[in-house]
Amino acid sequence: MARITLERLRYSYLADPAADADWALRRIDVEWADGGAYALLGPSGCGKTTLLNIVSGLLRPTRGRVLFDAADVTGLDPADRHVAQVFQFPVIYDTMTVYGNLAFPLRNRGMAADAVDARVREVAAMLDLDGKLARRASRLGADDKQKISLGRGLVRSDVNVIMFDEPLTVIDPQMKWVLRSKLKEIHRQSGITMIYVTHDQTEALTFADTVVVMYEGAVVQIGTPVELFEKPKHTFVGHFIGSPGMNVLPCGIDAGGVIFDGERIPLDVSTGRAAQEAASLELGVRPEFVRFSDDGFAVEIAKVDDLGRHRIVDLRRGGHVIRMLAGEDDAIPSENPRIRFDPAYTRVYRDGWMMAGESGR
Repeated sequence: MARITLERLRYSYLADPAADADWALRRIDVEWADGGAYALLGPSGCGKTTLLNIVSGLLRPTRGRVLFDAADVTGLDPADRHVAQVFQFPVIYDTMTVYGNLAFPLRNRGMAADAVDARVREVAAMLDLDGKLARRASRLGADDKQKISLGRGLVRSDVNVIMFDEPLTVIDPQMKWVLRSKLKEIHRQSGITMIYVTHDQTEALTFADTVVVMYEGAVVQIGTPVELFEKPKHTFVGHFIGSPGMNVLPCGIDAGGVIFDGERIPLDVSTGRAAQEAASLELGVRPEFVRFSDDGFAVEIAKVDDLGRHRIVDLRRGGHVIRMLAGEDDAIPSENPRIRFDPAYTRVYRDGWMMAGESGR
């Protein structure tokens, strides 16, 4: 196991990158502690897999360094980094038994037969495969095959990190929750550093203790699931995490606070040069923190979607749509609805980035 540090990392698939758009990865500075459970989260094309392949050694960075426990491994081949990688589709030997697949990495390293047997059975029990060791892999379902892929990484004692690249893509939706829970359990048991790449916020937030959110080749926020939800540092994080995502509304700032569509929102924000020179100022508030209130500002109710345990209410104000989440027992006014934003969870963004010193930070 190792502490993994990425220093000033940049990567381009072009020979002579010049503009920002030429870089698949812009400057990346990240540190993953030894034994942590991490997720790389972002939409397709944001650079997640490129970053993963640089850590594993399948790609060399155009600039910057990769460190394992402070040792520079940027120039090392994948075999010398002791990294296990689990891909979207199971990489196993279909003609072998489950036992043979799990034993192969150990036999390939010359481990004694009795040690191989003990380790294979230990890992098979972790993955609930101990009753299928004699079965050929070709006769198993996609979920069991992916467990074998995971087991081929876990079975080795010299692995510094296990990296998962969209590992549940081919798994039946009903089995995804089971496998995510199994991964968490295995992480607690093994203490191996794990990095999980996904575009699915549910997978990232339920697996990882710390999530790295990527957007257009850059890291926009690193934090716990709670931090990403309550204090998104960039409007992209607010949009991407949450269902529905954060409301992002154009606003202005003066000495009295924040103004949205002529209504003053009581927030403590900077009125200095940074705000004045911003290309755009936006107010961000999640639907969970919008409430009906007699002392709020007037809106129109456009639509109510009943999802059982809660309802999504689409509100309109000055051509803008504001979404709120209402509980199944919350009253929805039939006329003259007014709403307010919880100031503790309402953010102001300058050119997409959360402004320093605003309320609740």
